[in-house]
Amino acid sequence: MAAAPLGFGIVGTGMIAGFHARAIVASGGGRVTGVVGRTDEKTRAFAEGHGVPFWTTDIETLVARPDIDVVCITTPSGAHLEPALAAIHAGKHVVIEKPVEITPERVDLILEAAGTAGVRVAAIFQGRFGHGARTVKAALEAGRLGRLALASADVKWHRSAAYYTGWKGMLALDGGGALMNQAIHGLDLLQWFAGLPSEVFACTTRRVHNGIEGEDTACAVLKFPGGALGTVEATTAAWPGWSRRLELCGEHGSIMLEDDRIGRWDFSRAEPGDDAIRQAKPDDALGSGAGSPGAISIEGHVRQYQDLCAALRENRPLAIDGREGRKAVAFVTALYESAARGVPVKLAT
Repeated sequence: MAAAPLGFGIVGTGMIAGFHARAIVASGGGRVTGVVGRTDEKTRAFAEGHGVPFWTTDIETLVARPDIDVVCITTPSGAHLEPALAAIHAGKHVVIEKPVEITPERVDLILEAAGTAGVRVAAIFQGRFGHGARTVKAALEAGRLGRLALASADVKWHRSAAYYTGWKGMLALDGGGALMNQAIHGLDLLQWFAGLPSEVFACTTRRVHNGIEGEDTACAVLKFPGGALGTVEATTAAWPGWSRRLELCGEHGSIMLEDDRIGRWDFSRAEPGDDAIRQAKPDDALGSGAGSPGAISIEGHVRQYQDLCAALRENRPLAIDGREGRKAVAFVTALYESAARGVPVKLAT
């Protein structure tokens, strides 16, 4: 007999909330039983549009409902802490759209509360569920690249002036600009592959989107604990927007991942399956946010919700928990500190 679907409550009614609502249902393991928003009109419209039976504008009312097992936070990045704490204090597990919060300290408040309450925190980084990304991770874990020499991430995307309305690009709610909002997916993959850098030296600027508080362009040099070096290039000022690219270069092999497509798979020691990987049809199901935030699909979220629902039922670890999600936040905030101070900044590893 199939287990009953988990009940999910969604906090927020913006674009990404709709992705979550659809992904929860498509995962086969959950149903959306409630939503909370800031205004009656938008919240009611969201509930009606996604077939959600209950809506409210009061977070405490939502998290108190017994038909909700998990609360999904889709508010602006710098407003994740408060609803997450409300859900945790009500004994609910939480799923938080990236980033978990905009500083490591605010992330830690969520993690500490969850630990005390005995509930789970899942951090959304759907790129880790791509077939290409998982193939790369397996090669690294098998030691196929040998000693890494370079590990780099390029996120050269485009956002129009119209995109930067409301909270986007505001330091208090977005936490920054191109690094914290767009490039963080690539930075999460980079640190998942190569580990967190031990030191970063960054520069940021605004080249096109001068009306925002955060940066629209950034570059950085990285040092990794094992001795490898790397770079980060990120922008939302590059028309029309190119595929996100990660490059990992080592003594025995090198890999290039474009979005979730393996563009290069080169090794000095061939293994069975290499040709099949090179010739494999790209897993384009995740889509690309290079030119528009709405161009991604729900598939990555679906895969992460499938993992979450299974992990809760089986009482096993999540693929990406809050502590994993914290790493990307620490990475980005170190880049910002370096750019502000004009000096290299060390990360705790």
